[in-house]
Amino acid sequence: MDASRRVVPMMSMAYRNPGRAVLHLARAAALAPSPHNSQPWFFAEEGHDHGFEIHTDAARRLTWTDPGGRQTVIAGGAALFNVRIAVRQLGFRPVVDVLPALGRPGYLARVGFGPYASATEDEARMARAIGHRRTRRGPFLPGRLPTTLLDDLREHARAEGADLEAVDTSDRLATLAELVRTAEDRHRADPIHVAELARCVGPWGLPAAMCRIPPDLTLLAGRDYLGAAHRYVLPAGNRRAGTGAVLVLSTPGDGPADWLRAGQALQRVLLHAAAHDVMAAFHTQPLELSDTRGQVRARLTPGRFPQMVLRLGHTAPAAAVPRRPLADLLVRDRATAGR
Repeated sequence: MDASRRVVPMMSMAYRNPGRAVLHLARAAALAPSPHNSQPWFFAEEGHDHGFEIHTDAARRLTWTDPGGRQTVIAGGAALFNVRIAVRQLGFRPVVDVLPALGRPGYLARVGFGPYASATEDEARMARAIGHRRTRRGPFLPGRLPTTLLDDLREHARAEGADLEAVDTSDRLATLAELVRTAEDRHRADPIHVAELARCVGPWGLPAAMCRIPPDLTLLAGRDYLGAAHRYVLPAGNRRAGTGAVLVLSTPGDGPADWLRAGQALQRVLLHAAAHDVMAAFHTQPLELSDTRGQVRARLTPGRFPQMVLRLGHTAPAAAVPRRPLADLLVRDRATAGR
């Protein structure tokens, strides 16, 4: 998959004059996180400012990193949460229908406008954080996050039907670090995976400057986008300071609806954190291989399915990654074009 390629989905058609509200929703949705900034989605409007649809873009799914499409759907769930918050920002309650069409698994959700209701202070704060949120690659600034903030983030995840658990003991951290290291080493030894990761670096993917950070500077191994791992490696004892808080997001089930739930919970957590100037780094390598994901589940989230591994911490201001033009993302659904 070429992350710089522009794709207009065959099922729909691009158009020039979308409604103002749908542009507001599309801008918000497009700022959601996705695997290696692959942005594997497109959005459809059902007539001017009526329904707003979120679809996966199969041409942009990372087939080697995400063969089952789980991370793609999680990214779609994050985009869905941004749309929900954007609807609240306009002063309406979102009406959400998830996986609305049998036989069309790429059609993730439809969002409509419900009754008028002013956004809460918390919703307004998250709306402002949509453009402020950043993904960190590398160490965080030293310092622990307040326990109260972590408790609040856990409650935000629960509000979306997911669980956010801190990995905060030496034994559990060592277990997770070992599993991340095992999976990352296997990825680095796989030439197909290495090539797919390298293709994510480019004009509409990840800027090369962001990918030159040596990936092994924290307790959890990072992605080696450009073969930088050998250039600088900290001794294991020196990696703790920049690691930040380590957490695992999990769900009771493990189907598309659960993945969508995980994505919405993830984005809700990320926006609340960003509103407090706390950013996230992702370490999903062990969740991309069936055996290491099984070990994460057995050893860290028994009875639940791990969906995301992340670190949270403070970081210096960072530039935003490039986003695909809305002209590539927003289409008019043929099924409703005549309304």
